[in-house]
Amino acid sequence: VIPFDEGVVIADINVGILYLFAVSSLSVYGIITSGWSSNSKYPFLGALRSAAQMVSYEVSIGFIIVTVVVCVGSFNLTEIVLAQKGVWFAIPLFPMFIMFAISALAETNRHPFDLPEAEAELVSGYNVEYSAMGFALFFLGEYANMLLMSSLTAILFLGGWLPIFNCFPFNLLPGSFWFSIKICLGVVFFIVMRALLPRYRR
Repeated sequence: VIPFDEGVVIADINVGILYLFAVSSLSVYGIITSGWSSNSKYPFLGALRSAAQMVSYEVSIGFIIVTVVVCVGSFNLTEIVLAQKGVWFAIPLFPMFIMFAISALAETNRHPFDLPEAEAELVSGYNVEYSAMGFALFFLGEYANMLLMSSLTAILFLGGWLPIFNCFPFNLLPGSFWFSIKICLGVVFFIVMRALLPRYRR
């Protein structure tokens, strides 16, 4: 569904943004199940916190996506990117861009919205009873969610595969290169926010 370049997409469906939004919402079920099946109060409390936080911030992300869809007039991700040829939506919709970045931090349970993994209160959240491969898969899912949110930010607000300036040196590089750079910048944003806003022990 995610277009890496013009025409480089597995399924260019007309409701691509709704499909991405629906698939990202399914992670709540896995988190609730993992916390419940641990048979311990700390993972279950962490799972409830995580589910409540993810569902809450999906509402704000949904409203922000609606503003972009109203500006473009389509749910198709390729058309959303092509509508940003003149100017990226991060400039005219700057308040929405900031709100989306904050909501993405909360949706992925990153600092400073890491209440489900509050080490001082819940040890480590819903994955405290897991070890080895199960523990690693939880973190794999968390970082995959970070990549998804970074790619969604790049598509909705940063012009997707479009170069920074549509002139000679920049338009020689393929669109997938620019899209990858924007995803990497999104992941760096997540990591920098974790470094800037540490959780202090009381």
